[in-house]
Amino acid sequence: MKKLYFLIALFLSLVLHSQERYFLNSDTRLYTSPNSTSFLGYFKYGAEVRLLSESQNGWYKVQADNFNEGYVQEKFVATRLNAKDVKIKDPENPILEGGDNYYGGNHFFVLAAGLKARALPDKNSKIKEILFTGDPVPVDYVPVNENDWVNIGGNFSEEYSKYTLRKFIGLRPNFDSLIKDFDKLDVNALADRKTLSERIVELAWNSDYSKLIPAYQRYSEVVKQINDPKLIADTELYMAIAKGLSKHKLPEQIAAFAQKAEYSLKGVKTKSLYFTQKDLVKIFGQPTKKESIGDECGVYLSDLFYYYPDLQASVDEKKNQAEIVKVFINENNKLIFNPNAVLDHTLSEKAFIEKYGTYIEASIKSPHNYSIILEDSQFRIEFKDGKLYAIEIFFYC
Repeated sequence: MKKLYFLIALFLSLVLHSQERYFLNSDTRLYTSPNSTSFLGYFKYGAEVRLLSESQNGWYKVQADNFNEGYVQEKFVATRLNAKDVKIKDPENPILEGGDNYYGGNHFFVLAAGLKARALPDKNSKIKEILFTGDPVPVDYVPVNENDWVNIGGNFSEEYSKYTLRKFIGLRPNFDSLIKDFDKLDVNALADRKTLSERIVELAWNSDYSKLIPAYQRYSEVVKQINDPKLIADTELYMAIAKGLSKHKLPEQIAAFAQKAEYSLKGVKTKSLYFTQKDLVKIFGQPTKKESIGDECGVYLSDLFYYYPDLQASVDEKKNQAEIVKVFINENNKLIFNPNAVLDHTLSEKAFIEKYGTYIEASIKSPHNYSIILEDSQFRIEFKDGKLYAIEIFFYC
């Protein structure tokens, strides 16, 4: 009977543990056994663990967020964290603390170009995200073995957890050092030059615009060796973007450029970005769809949206107002900044970059999408197959 009571108590205790969350209130290590000096990896303050046992002589068996199992001292396990925690720092713990201008919490940086973050610690599992060299990623536990997996989602939850191998993350790469390493390579070491130049380009995008030109100069050398026409064309486009960004206009110059922007829709100028609701229906007819959206920030004219093949608009029917939100560019529609700056269906992506590259923001993570940043909003400009496709007005929350 006593054994039965013990099993019931143990079961209830484990159920309780499964419902609670547990955190480490100090740096510590994941030991292979209680009182051992042998360990599997490092925890940083704030790391979450799963309890796998009751306390045994001051030790818990736990599971780390990458599914490593081992032991930590009971005194480091808490159900909540607070400002009074006495954090014991492990000088050998390689995980970086937040506050380095890149990430606010415990983290590492991506070292490899085009790193695949997996849904599970398995090389055959679903790819959740592609990460670039220099991207900061949250890390609370890191194994010693460089071929072991690390959870870079910062969470136990399947929704947020992502995994990569330890060897692909670490201290932030140094751009100048990568450039020197590339320049030392034999010109015929094509595979090494390609790998390193890809890392240089991605790190340049994760740095400041001044690094883009030297990055693409080296990448262009490799691309010409590979002799892939599409890759060459794409690289030439990115080089043009890099040149524009290196001479980026000041915010007040960009604001002056965009302040009198207006659409021409089926030959009718909007005089800024607004219509009356009646004029909108007169020109385009009844919308193909009306829908109420959740506008928690209140940035749009109204929660009610009209959807047309040519455009999307926020409409206040009672006040007879319509705000143009997104326009699909065709022979009928264009955006006019001034008589000498017209974005219409004849504008190629290359011509857009050459003419307006100093006004835009761009990212390698969103190819063929550009922004013109204003104080309270931005124009989002999208190209498809080298042609202007759509322009959206995005307001800040």
